[in-house]
Amino acid sequence: MSIDRDTFENTSEEELEDLSAPDLVLGFLAANEDRAFKAREITSQIGLDTGAISTALSRLKDRDLVEHKAAYWAITDDVERREGYHGYQRATALFNEQLGEEEREAWEEQAPSDPHPSVEDEQ
Repeated sequence: MSIDRDTFENTSEEELEDLSAPDLVLGFLAANEDRAFKAREITSQIGLDTGAISTALSRLKDRDLVEHKAAYWAITDDVERREGYHGYQRATALFNEQLGEEEREAWEEQAPSDPHPSVEDEQ
C-alpha cells in the first residue's frame, strides 16, 4: 500500500511497520463506514494482494469487527467492539491523518430528522 509523502515523513518506522493487513482493512472500512465493498474493491484501494485481503476479512469477521453479506463487506456498527480492537485506533489515526478527521457537527447536519425504519420497528 502506498502512503502520502506527509505520512512518510511524519510517521515513525515502528508505526508504519505495525500496521497489519487486518489493521489496514479495518482502517479503510472505518474511513468509509457508510459503505460496503467487495473484497476486490478493498484490494484495489489498499494495494495488498487478494489473499491477504481475504484472510484479513475472515479474521476480522471472526472477531465480529466486519459484517459480510453476499459479496459485500462493511465495518461493524458496534462502536464499542471496534474501539476494543487494538489496531483500530492506530489505523483510524493514520486514515484521519491522510483524509482529515470527521466533524461530528457536519454529520449531525446531514442526519435525517426521522429515525431509520429499522429503529421504528424496534419501538
